[in-house]
Amino acid sequence: MALSKSQIPDTAQHLLVCGINSCEKICQFYCNPCHQPMCEQCRDKHQKSPETKNHEVVEKCRDHPNKDLDILCDQCSVRLCSKCSTMPVHKGHSFTDLEKIYTEKSAACRQEIQRIQTYFIPTTKDLQSEIKIDATEIKTIMDDIRSSMKDEGKCLKTLVDEVTSDNLEKVNKMEESLREMLQSQNKTYQDYISYLMDLLEKFRGYLSSSQLKNNPIIFSLTEHLKIQPIPETTKPVSPVFTAGRYSKGDVAKLLGRITVPDTKPENRKIKPMDTASTQLKPTVKQNKSDVKPTLSLSSSVTKVRKYTVSGVDRVYHLSLGKSGRLWVSDKDGNLVQTDLQGNQLHKIQTNGKDEGYHTVTQTEDLIYTDRNNKVINRKTPDNTITELIKTRDWTPISIHSSHINRDILVGMVKPGEAKVTRYIKTRREIQNIHSHNEGQAMFSGPHYITENTNGDVCVSDWKKEAVVVVNKSGKHRFSYTGQGLSKFYPKGVCTDHLGHILVCDHHSDTVHLLDPDGQFLCLLLTQQQGIKYPSSLCVDDESNLIVGQRDTNTVTVYKYLQ
Repeated sequence: MALSKSQIPDTAQHLLVCGINSCEKICQFYCNPCHQPMCEQCRDKHQKSPETKNHEVVEKCRDHPNKDLDILCDQCSVRLCSKCSTMPVHKGHSFTDLEKIYTEKSAACRQEIQRIQTYFIPTTKDLQSEIKIDATEIKTIMDDIRSSMKDEGKCLKTLVDEVTSDNLEKVNKMEESLREMLQSQNKTYQDYISYLMDLLEKFRGYLSSSQLKNNPIIFSLTEHLKIQPIPETTKPVSPVFTAGRYSKGDVAKLLGRITVPDTKPENRKIKPMDTASTQLKPTVKQNKSDVKPTLSLSSSVTKVRKYTVSGVDRVYHLSLGKSGRLWVSDKDGNLVQTDLQGNQLHKIQTNGKDEGYHTVTQTEDLIYTDRNNKVINRKTPDNTITELIKTRDWTPISIHSSHINRDILVGMVKPGEAKVTRYIKTRREIQNIHSHNEGQAMFSGPHYITENTNGDVCVSDWKKEAVVVVNKSGKHRFSYTGQGLSKFYPKGVCTDHLGHILVCDHHSDTVHLLDPDGQFLCLLLTQQQGIKYPSSLCVDDESNLIVGQRDTNTVTVYKYLQ
């Protein structure tokens, strides 16, 4: 703490005092531009003032106030003035110029400042941005979980309503059967009473008859007195209702549960600092291998390759697996798996027709509809075929396995009606899309289905002459009916990594390209490029467009993105 002038002992009268605003405290510092000694507090104010913040303020020696502290004793690690260095206590010691030390330390500080500005702050901000992205993703995931939980609840409620309805119907039938039995028994006794009344009347007639010689009881009383026994009947056995015994935990098991995977969280990746040289580069060079190429529409469409698929006579629908292998079907139910050269790997016989009745899951399972039996089958990579879903009185005609959440979307029809149903992984029906809010039918024939990157469901409905697009909740977004065409017969439909919607027009022999909001962008393929009767298409992991046509068993691959 600085002393005032009155507190300075007589033996220290040679010390300078602060002259700033009559402070008069012992000074330890000196401003060279102002030629003014100052105490520590006044020094701080002096260096904070906008007018004097750049002044050179040096520290004065306490023992020799007229001398600057300009050297460092290497052995004692204390700052000294040149006069102090001659004192006996520092005899034989080595000294280093403080200005030299300051220059070296300043260079190190500037380098650290550069490191902070060019690496630590940007890298930390990148991590903050990553946290914001994670927060957004967590919000989306939790919203999806909440939605799935609600869907599970609705599904369970629907099942409960169905089971309750079935049980009530059984009760009604039991009651009707028991009523019929009791009515039959009642009629039996009513008929018996009528018999007894007739018999009673007959006996009374015998007693009142005056013609004894003709009275039947004179000859055979025993025969006339024989009365039929009272009919036997059984008492009804009443049904007994045994209430289901379940707890909240039992219901919770039916609805599923949310869990946190038992995995150790990964540390966020921190970009390494370039240590190739002691001087940090102004910017950190980005590794080219970490940069994902940006896709955009190419100025032209290029044919990459073309190959023939044996085992089918036409190509009406294509399903692509992760391995790049295709499942190809024709209108006669032939379903063939082929490699990239067209070699047949597997073949099965189905009752599918000219529609998108098969799809491949992320686990490489083939899922396909069975129109005749109204079921959906699954074929695993080991060639095991099992029944997956029963569609009851609806005929499944098209199907798509979601690569977003693994839901299964099925297009179904029955006389006068059409719908798209969503099943979750547990094969439970959680959503039916069939009409607008106004009650108008959404579909007539959902022959091809796909899902866009934003969760939209895209349905190619050639009976409506439109591609009908709804969002994940089933709300109608838009319908595309062709770009200025008098007729539009959409067939195969797919989406790419940019969210484009691609659809085959069977009428004009073209492939249309739309943006995610249904705006027409261009005719991607036309007759001039050899396209005829396009019926199916899909986009592979390399963003190549694969097209199948109904007049040939060849598959053509095009490059349209760059």
